[in-house]
Amino acid sequence: MTAAENHLPLSGEDEHTQAEWEKAAAGVLRKARRLSEDAPDGAVWEALTRTTLDGIEVPPLGTPATVRDLPPSGVPGEAPFTRGRLAERPEDGWDIRSHVGGLAAKRANEEALLDLGNGVTSLWLELGGPLSPADLPAALDGVLLDVAPVVLEGDDPLASGRALVALAAEQGVRLHPDSNVGLDPIGAAVRSEGHPAAAGQFADVVAVAEAAGIRAVVVDGTVVHDLGASDAQELGYSLAVGAAYLRALTPDGRSVDDALQLIEFRYAATDEQFPTIAKLRAARRLWSRVAELSGASPEAGGQRQHAVTSRPMMSTYDPYVNMLRTTVAAFAAGVGGADAVTVLPFDSPLGLPSALGRRNARNTSSLLIAESHVAAVTDPAGGSYAVELLTDELCRAAWAEFQRVEASGGIEAALADRSLRSRIDEVAARRADQVAHRTRPITGVTEFPNLEEPRLEREADPVAQEVRRYGAAFEALRDEPASHPVFLATLGSVAAHTARATFAANLLAAGGVPVMTAGATDGVDALLKAYEAQDKPPVVCLCGTDAAYAEWGAEAIAALRGDGATWVILAGKPGERTLDSSLVDDSAAMGLDALSFLNRTREKLA
Repeated sequence: MTAAENHLPLSGEDEHTQAEWEKAAAGVLRKARRLSEDAPDGAVWEALTRTTLDGIEVPPLGTPATVRDLPPSGVPGEAPFTRGRLAERPEDGWDIRSHVGGLAAKRANEEALLDLGNGVTSLWLELGGPLSPADLPAALDGVLLDVAPVVLEGDDPLASGRALVALAAEQGVRLHPDSNVGLDPIGAAVRSEGHPAAAGQFADVVAVAEAAGIRAVVVDGTVVHDLGASDAQELGYSLAVGAAYLRALTPDGRSVDDALQLIEFRYAATDEQFPTIAKLRAARRLWSRVAELSGASPEAGGQRQHAVTSRPMMSTYDPYVNMLRTTVAAFAAGVGGADAVTVLPFDSPLGLPSALGRRNARNTSSLLIAESHVAAVTDPAGGSYAVELLTDELCRAAWAEFQRVEASGGIEAALADRSLRSRIDEVAARRADQVAHRTRPITGVTEFPNLEEPRLEREADPVAQEVRRYGAAFEALRDEPASHPVFLATLGSVAAHTARATFAANLLAAGGVPVMTAGATDGVDALLKAYEAQDKPPVVCLCGTDAAYAEWGAEAIAALRGDGATWVILAGKPGERTLDSSLVDDSAAMGLDALSFLNRTREKLA
């Protein structure tokens, strides 16, 4: 069934034409001055269409026409698996997988048992730092290995895999079949920018996993997501790595179908809800195509997915907002059909997470499954015009990236010649530019920062991965607060100057710059009196209406300079209706490069 066919009949009063929507939307845009009075109503499509980092144009409204020519999505449980790997969701929803890492064996065991006793259904155990393969018996003491899947990650998958299998043998049980040794030599090479020892262990690790009846390989797309990759680049990378592993798994007489069952994919889930849903749906469709081209039977191409809430989207300042980000991401992962979901604790960017962070992380999925019933329906987004279109567009962009990698000679060659990394760096630079201009806002960092918040302190995480966090440049400014405040030279009544004063204060706070405000003023004398009462900071920012700027802005600037101001900023844009640009040293208005502005301002405050 196509998305266009999957709709309910509407009553007369609920039906509207596209022209009616265009007229209503155009009216709103004209009031907001985003559409000229003489522009046709149909211009709303261009005005409201946004373009993703992958160059995908996302229209403001989905219509039957937008999906009429798309290939069918199929049904859940059947190739191409766009709508789900399984025909029906398990009764308990998705696998709630907690991450345990950076801890010595005793503490790791305590965290694991606490998680498993409070809703978690599987463990993602990261070895390294204080936890070695030899510590697995202590770390997993009391864990029912035949009930709770264990997915390993570490530099020595052969040793850790053997230790896990030996532990199960000691307990007299077979490991849960969804357990995974976690072999990912290519991902490890990307993380370390080297050639890890695991690359030479591939066949031995696979043999250990096969003998135990568990999975051997993880294709970890988050390694490039953490470096700044777009959704299509993450998908393209995962296809290339998956294809490389299929090639490595099949020469020894192993069938393609059997090889496919040894692999699990890991993807990042972000707070961009619809792109995350579409990414997981697209990943299944794409991998089904790879399996088909590799000679697999149709039923063997279902991709097993582990979704992890994005590390780069997290912030170290106002970290409680991370709970909102991870909740949206987990919701999107569940709706997108992930088999397992890991919600990272809100304070994990700061180091080892607290008990509160871990508790909230595991309870997020429990709430979504048991209280919000998100898992009650398989592929609830299926049939949505917007989601179906975005899924298809993302498939095409990801396949093109996959083809670029293959044209380079495969994933290892693309990593060696850094062609893939250069494309990722280009996307990361464009995203950083959007963050700098605040067109991609980060709440608590670039928007609505709180300079008075107490900084949370956490114990250092010895196995923390390198992550290119989206707000890192702004957080670096916050790490070193400005030595002096900026004086907000507010012109007129509070009602008159509040809008621009609030804008300026919010902008400056994003760079760790506090402000002092003059308050209501009725002229130059009152403004100077407030300025002198604040010890005459060297940098001032004029805040008022255009009319106030035109009426007495020039006089105010001259007086402030005469009283000690060395750098004058205008909140708003200089021009004929306000102030001549020659009268001010800088200006701040919507759309500016906030990061550059803040660095300039801080230099003047030094």
